[in-house]
Amino acid sequence: ARGSQRERDRERAAARAGGKGKGADDGLTPEQRRERDGKALQEKAAKKAAQAAAAAGSGGGAGGKGTAKK
Repeated sequence: ARGSQRERDRERAAARAGGKGKGADDGLTPEQRRERDGKALQEKAAKKAAQAAAAAGSGGGAGGKGTAKK
């Protein structure tokens, strides 16, 4: 009884995932994938830096680095 429930749960989980997940068959070579991922990381870092600069320029706010109590 429990074995069939596990199988049903796996099928439902696969249906919910619906094609999401990591697919190694994206048609890219490892070098192309590395370049794409590196570019995405650079964009993410730039966006975070821009947000930090905006926060610092507008008075900072709570939770900034380097504001620990001594």
